[in-house]
Amino acid sequence: MQIKRNPTRGVQVGSITIGGGHPIAIQSMTATHTQDIEATVDLINQLVTAKADVIRVAVDSKQDAQALVEISKRVEANLSVDLQENYRMAEIVAPAVAKIRYNPGHLYHHEREKPWQDKVKYIVDVAVQNDCALRVGVNCGSVDPAKKEKFDAHDTISPMLESAFDHCELLDSIGFTRYVVSLKDSDPKNVIEVNKRFAAQRPDVPLHLGVTEAGMPPDGIIKTRIAFEQLIGHGIGDTIRVSLTVPNDEKYQEIEAGRGIIDDIYAGRVRSVVDYGLPTLNIISCPSCSRVENQEFVKLAQKVKEMTAYAKDYQLTIAVMGCRVNGPGETDDADLGLWCAPTFVNLKRGGELLGKFGYDEILPKLKAELDQLIDAKMAGV
Repeated sequence: MQIKRNPTRGVQVGSITIGGGHPIAIQSMTATHTQDIEATVDLINQLVTAKADVIRVAVDSKQDAQALVEISKRVEANLSVDLQENYRMAEIVAPAVAKIRYNPGHLYHHEREKPWQDKVKYIVDVAVQNDCALRVGVNCGSVDPAKKEKFDAHDTISPMLESAFDHCELLDSIGFTRYVVSLKDSDPKNVIEVNKRFAAQRPDVPLHLGVTEAGMPPDGIIKTRIAFEQLIGHGIGDTIRVSLTVPNDEKYQEIEAGRGIIDDIYAGRVRSVVDYGLPTLNIISCPSCSRVENQEFVKLAQKVKEMTAYAKDYQLTIAVMGCRVNGPGETDDADLGLWCAPTFVNLKRGGELLGKFGYDEILPKLKAELDQLIDAKMAGV
């Protein structure tokens, strides 16, 4: 299939270049606790063997940052760091990585009185001094609150776009163009729409594609394929990640799935696009990563899928999130949401917290709530 790629500029990330007509780079993310240096090194090496082009590592504390510095000395890989709330940790990890990813929606958490523009300029200075690229990672579940307030509550795309455009404008204005943008959602339709609209206005900016919280294979691969076929098939996208809920020793599946999807698209082997407007059950679950505080989360996600099979013909969404970073916000839009703490699971109905339950008691509670929603639908409530 002859696909005319968007004319994005090239952004060097370690030994590869993203955009500029270069092959689409395939990424993954470590799922081990970053301070477990041996386990994280082993997982990075596994992903390198699977031919990952870029490997992202989460850093949520100074201890994580210091561990990443040591990890970088033991591996040969293009490492990217995922900054969380404390943007100042960039200076600790920048010497150890090829790319820094920051989330515009997380910048307000730390030093709230300081303008976000000053924080971005600080990150840029650190990136320049350490020969790093940047990724502006906009996520549907953690959009800058100031952006969300400007738009209708049902419009999740416009706040994401405005945030991305504002950050691009600032980076361009200070002469820093070595950046990539990502706009992620758990709904493939939204991923398609937001990336098409961004690419129409900024065809020069390389895009990192992904469906966040895609879930377990094969569903997670199918959801991701839906978005990628519609975007990559139209020349949009320069680097990808297939975010899957899998055990640590199976993270290589993200690389294999991504490569398979790209190969199929270019060979014309595309599937029919799933219509998510149909009355079918949709289960979303976040990819297992180092922020997961209890690995029982992965087993729970699978049990939820199996237990709810009887409701497959009802248009409902159940979200299963693995940590406190994505959990609280990204379960709000689901009919029922579970986000997992170390020893209990928070159960939500929309934005309402229904209670906290042990891992061994959450499934009956979830089923009771699901049955109530089904009864209400049948009654036309």
